[in-house]
Amino acid sequence: MNPKRSLFFSSLVSPMGALLYLLLLSFFFVSSLVPTPQALALGTNANATRRRAPVHHDLSLDFYSKTCPQVDQIISSVTAARYRDSPTSGPATIRLFFHDCFVEGCDASILIAPTPGSTNKVEREMEENKNLAAEAFDTVNMAKAAVENKCPGVVSCADVLAIAARDFVHLQAGGPYYTVKKGRKDSKVSLGGKVHPNLPRTNSTVAELVRLFSSKGLSPLDLVALSGAHTIGFSHCDQFASRLYDFRGTKRPDPAMDARLLKALRMSCPQFGGNADVVAPCYVQTPFQFDHAYYANLETNLGLLATDQALFFDPRTRPLVQDLGRDKARFFQAFVAGMEKMGQIRVKKGKRGEIRKDCTKHLT
Repeated sequence: MNPKRSLFFSSLVSPMGALLYLLLLSFFFVSSLVPTPQALALGTNANATRRRAPVHHDLSLDFYSKTCPQVDQIISSVTAARYRDSPTSGPATIRLFFHDCFVEGCDASILIAPTPGSTNKVEREMEENKNLAAEAFDTVNMAKAAVENKCPGVVSCADVLAIAARDFVHLQAGGPYYTVKKGRKDSKVSLGGKVHPNLPRTNSTVAELVRLFSSKGLSPLDLVALSGAHTIGFSHCDQFASRLYDFRGTKRPDPAMDARLLKALRMSCPQFGGNADVVAPCYVQTPFQFDHAYYANLETNLGLLATDQALFFDPRTRPLVQDLGRDKARFFQAFVAGMEKMGQIRVKKGKRGEIRKDCTKHLT
């Protein structure tokens, strides 16, 4: 599948995508998708190595205060323009950040482009990442170029991605703003084989999701809060088709799916011969607005993805869904906390990392 055909927050903008949007809008209100989300900071070393270079290895709000003090503003100028010209860049970039952090940490390894003729696949070549939106990669590359123009060789691609994701959360109407700690280095490798065991699948059970998030240092609350990012964006048919025609191998649709939602989705996502470009909005009423309506959808069986809807049915996560669904401020607080924790998963430090000039290529 062409990376331009996106998802977690996928790209839309095709006649078929617009048709599906109108169909769903006339039926009800839906939710879900993106992207989600991730983990614990690797504490700081108190050994001699740390004492020799304490500033360069720790995440902090003022990491670039002397070397690139305007980094947030530089990146924000790019993300604001991208949001205006290509709104799907927002959810796509948030999803890209999730996929980066969950696989070997927040180190921009997802950004490395394939090497022609190489048999060693990089992360973005794997099936789970093939429909990551091109708009997201383009946004990060544009932001990095703008930063390099002002502060060459200083700011990592990993930090650029983390800041851009934050910007888009805030740019989506009503989304929270939060500060981003900086100081990540870029990974020196991108290993395709690490992708599959580290990302949720469309048919993952809640138990599997809880275990995966726990392995990243994230709690069930973090799981539910970060899943709330699915309140914006779009998903391709192949991400939920099994719910429409063969739920868990039964050859029947998911009995938990709202009948109106099922009918509308089947009209645009046929079992055979469908258009691979067709996407469904996660939440029809406000697909570009960051709010807590996602949770209300789950409570009325209008979740688009099986993994999202399952959060309401499982006794471990149902109270959390209800809690965040009642209070927008509480959702924002939990989401920001989850993003901050995710942004510190397995941060690369010292010689374990690099500062790329081009986010798609390792330093040589």
